[in-house]
Amino acid sequence: MKKLTIVLLALLGAACSAPPPPAPQASSPVPLPPPESVASTPDAASPAKSAANRAANALDAYKVDLAQRISQVNSAKVYEGRPQALLRSVVVVRYSIDSEGKLMRSEILRSNRDSRTEATALASLKVAAPFPKPARHLLRNGRVDIAESWLFNSDGRFQLRSIAQAQLSE
Repeated sequence: MKKLTIVLLALLGAACSAPPPPAPQASSPVPLPPPESVASTPDAASPAKSAANRAANALDAYKVDLAQRISQVNSAKVYEGRPQALLRSVVVVRYSIDSEGKLMRSEILRSNRDSRTEATALASLKVAAPFPKPARHLLRNGRVDIAESWLFNSDGRFQLRSIAQAQLSE
């Protein structure tokens, strides 16, 4: 019995110290297609993804149109160039536009509680209405909902995030 125990312990020790068996050889990886061809590769989810991308791009383009309209109408309150490194205030406003381009409602989503910048953001939105009519495919329940950020410099003038240049670094 003692010999059997010694043999078993020796076999167990040998098994623990033996190198692991080689991993099975995987076939060589298939090279990925270039990024531009990935989007055009047909698959089951592709039509839904491309439709979602087109809708997002259309909404982004409409948002840029709205930001340009707001900036144009409020040009005296808008600053040119890049936003300063430390902004005075950032105000995020959510607003809804109906199928005719009329401003239905607006509300402050985020602010640093500066009532002057909040009032300026809401007033600049209201004075820019009516807006260009949104495309039918952008409408949900007869309206399109937009969230936009007003970026205020220390002098009280603003830019809209959708059309602003990159912020300056310190």
